[in-house]
Amino acid sequence: MIILTREHVHEMFAHARETSPAECCGLVGGSSEQARAVYRLRNVACDPLVGYEAAPEELFAAQRTMRERGEDLLGIYHSHPRSSEPVPSETDVRLAYYPSAIYFIIGLGAHTEMLRAFRISERDASWEQVEYAICE
Repeated sequence: MIILTREHVHEMFAHARETSPAECCGLVGGSSEQARAVYRLRNVACDPLVGYEAAPEELFAAQRTMRERGEDLLGIYHSHPRSSEPVPSETDVRLAYYPSAIYFIIGLGAHTEMLRAFRISERDASWEQVEYAICE
């Protein structure tokens, strides 16, 4: 189970709100299942209203920074701005290239923002919701 701080969750929600109606995307770095940092990435998808693709130069820079800090890639996050009950889309599953990462999806379509976490298997074309924790 990944442990996020309230600050990490606020950062991901802020990123989602700022980019809406387009989807946002980013990484969560840390170690031993404890998140240490959120890395915002620019969405360069052909249609960012319905998909996400991290800007390659920003993705590589974030991964380099994680290595320098001794962090692992714990999670990948993106938003579904019009969803009140976010779940992985077919595209999310097809493009889930990091099987060890937890995929966080932010829903902004309800009165309350929602963050859900998933294990996604691109190879098996499947997903399952998983638990995460928020600490101070």
